[in-house]
Amino acid sequence: MSYIDLILPELGMGDRLVKVSLWLVDQGAPVSLGQPVVEILVDSATVDLPSPTDGYLTRKVVREDEHIEVGQRLAVFENASLDAPSPEESI
Repeated sequence: MSYIDLILPELGMGDRLVKVSLWLVDQGAPVSLGQPVVEILVDSATVDLPSPTDGYLTRKVVREDEHIEVGQRLAVFENASLDAPSPEESI
């Protein structure tokens, strides 16, 4: 079993600090590669970020309505086909 982080990418809109608007997937739920999992509010527009893997949303690191900077971790996903350390306790 392995774990993959979802890191907030540079969204090309110049904002370094954005708001987590809505989680589209519950913690523990299965996800598919590319499936939208979280909505980010940027310059009054909403951007969906996709799952980086097939597997499960193991841990949400940021809550809805919280702000996060580019490069920070949003969530941790489980992928049983890779090898990595386990994530810390959930929020």
